Amino acid sequence: MQRGSDRMSVHRDDEMKHELQGLLRSGHPTRSEEWNDPEPAAEDDPDVMYGPVTPGRGPTYLEALRLELARNLTRGSFPAGPRELTRALRRTNAPDALVEGLDRLPHKARYDNVQELAVALTESGPSGPSGPSGK
Repeated sequence: MQRGSDRMSVHRDDEMKHELQGLLRSGHPTRSEEWNDPEPAAEDDPDVMYGPVTPGRGPTYLEALRLELARNLTRGSFPAGPRELTRALRRTNAPDALVEGLDRLPHKARYDNVQELAVALTESGPSGPSGPSGK
């Protein structure tokens, strides 16, 4: 059904879908030029991801932990236990504080997504410089 308000033709639409197919399936950048990939955040980068700084507006420990986990784990990492997640974090060169936090979790536990993992880590106690008292 053609509405007439499309900016691109059907052929260009199909071409763009084909170009994006690899990216959508792989879950990571698929560019052949490494210089063109976005650079990952460094551990010592300032916290600018939360928008403008206003009184009373700061990330909670759970939000910050969930963000760091999401940066380093993909959807394909779940469901998994602490051992598999530790291996996945080490493969992506995640900060040591994230990897060490998984050691405190029960070995038989399974996590279906980043939110469940972040909640389990906050309940087991904060570690590293990004804990509630470290900021």
